[in-house]
Amino acid sequence: MARLTDIVFDGEKPAPLARWCASTLDGYRVAPYDAAEVERLRALGVTDLEDDPGVVVEPASDGEPRYLFMQVPEPKRHKNRLHVDLRSDELEAEVARLIERGAVELHRTDTNVTMADLEGSASPPTRCDF
Repeated sequence: MARLTDIVFDGEKPAPLARWCASTLDGYRVAPYDAAEVERLRALGVTDLEDDPGVVVEPASDGEPRYLFMQVPEPKRHKNRLHVDLRSDELEAEVARLIERGAVELHRTDTNVTMADLEGSASPPTRCDF
């Protein structure tokens, strides 16, 4: 039987999206860089971690999936087929917090708000449904 370990999001600039995701989700953080990883990136010509082509957002506890943000050369052209649904006990406060941090509210129904992330994807992140 298979287990979910990673959810992967493609984008133009993975580092900002990864940081945004990590600060949006309770109990997640951008995986720390050790010396070996920094050296590996330097060997690829990446001298600024902001340009890291693959960033991991990891859970604080075991058993939760990681989020991987990977750089891809092609722009997004169509609707995402995957999105993440989130819950918050304080919907309006969370929506305001995410908008302040660069998300965009796309539309809402009675109790659901659909938001786009920093790259305009409707899926934290990329689409957030509350």
